[in-house]
Amino acid sequence: MFRFLCLLLSLTAPLLSAAQPTFVANYDESKVGSYPLPDPLMPPNGARITSAKAWEASRGYWLNQFAAHVYGQTPTRPVRLRFQPGEVVPSALGGKATRKQVAIYFADYPALPPINVLIYVPNNARKAAPAFLNLNFCGNHCISTEADLPLSDRWVASTADNHRATEKSRGAQARRWPLDTIVARGYAIVTAYYGDIEPDHPAGWKTGIRSVLGDTTRTDNWGAIGAWAWGMSRILDYLQTDPTIDAKRVIAMGHSRIGKAALWAAAQDKRFVAAISNEAGEGGASLARRTYGETVGRLNYAFPHWFARQYRSYNENVPALPVDQHILLSLIATRPLYVASAEEDRWSDPRGEFLSAKATEPVYGLYRKTGLGPAEYPAVNTSVGKNVRYHVRTGPHDVQPFDWWQYLNFADALVK
Repeated sequence: MFRFLCLLLSLTAPLLSAAQPTFVANYDESKVGSYPLPDPLMPPNGARITSAKAWEASRGYWLNQFAAHVYGQTPTRPVRLRFQPGEVVPSALGGKATRKQVAIYFADYPALPPINVLIYVPNNARKAAPAFLNLNFCGNHCISTEADLPLSDRWVASTADNHRATEKSRGAQARRWPLDTIVARGYAIVTAYYGDIEPDHPAGWKTGIRSVLGDTTRTDNWGAIGAWAWGMSRILDYLQTDPTIDAKRVIAMGHSRIGKAALWAAAQDKRFVAAISNEAGEGGASLARRTYGETVGRLNYAFPHWFARQYRSYNENVPALPVDQHILLSLIATRPLYVASAEEDRWSDPRGEFLSAKATEPVYGLYRKTGLGPAEYPAVNTSVGKNVRYHVRTGPHDVQPFDWWQYLNFADALVK
């Protein structure tokens, strides 16, 4: 039961309840229609952007637009952190890795629980290891079958267990985390339960970081996506102090709703060397103006706590939204970006994710870099692109071995 609930929580299309209005998703390309996109090189507050220097100067404008209208304003108030080292296991994964646990405490807010970070560092690394930073859905104990990892003590999705983690959830999503393969390729994996930052339900903010930072009276107060993105940057703060991790080569990665958070984190925090979006869909990598699969209105109805309240004003009028997701992806430039979809995950609009990635090319071109490159939607299980890469694989909304193989190859190009 817990595994099933974890899977549901990781999807962007939960089951409709009787109380919800009828929603019929469009899966007919002929009904998508035209949808002019806002031009990232023509911000309303200035002249047309023709250079990388001018784009850098405009980044603040576009970030503010996403903050005001989509994700909410990320608080800029400095937060003092305290890093508490935990257990170190030097022979994890059959001797392939050193497993470390670190708790990140908020010194100014002692009542808040910490972010519990789990790290696997390859033992064959001759120097500080590059890393994938990816939050998880069910607790650190869910990504591995190791019996000595502590169970999360935070709210989890399991209603059968009164929203508490139990032994039966251990390793529930381990197949999404091929730890042996990742460390064998020379990469560290860094994760934390996203519920440590904020539990994923409408009242979750009351026990998370948003209970002490932000302004709940504002329509542009940050949502849970913004909080999870902020938490990824705080984990990166720790990684900058860890001599076993190359903090200049940390990739922000995420699946589904965490993919949305990873993109927003990388857009705001240029310390991330690259970003990977695995089926982030609506509010993440796919174009909002394409009426296909999930829509802005459906997203805000199902998950009212994820975004700024202002975002709801576009539920029935998406063309009025001053941004679209191709501009979010463009904010990753000039760093590498990988966007991935799944053939059966029509809810996330794979073609809309491809077209969003394609529409970053004018910005990457300012840096004399080729973005996605190919003009045609690729065949399944084919990775395409240059500094911006894309694939659509066979199968459902998930993280599968094909995805990880592409991400590891993508990362190799960054570090070698």
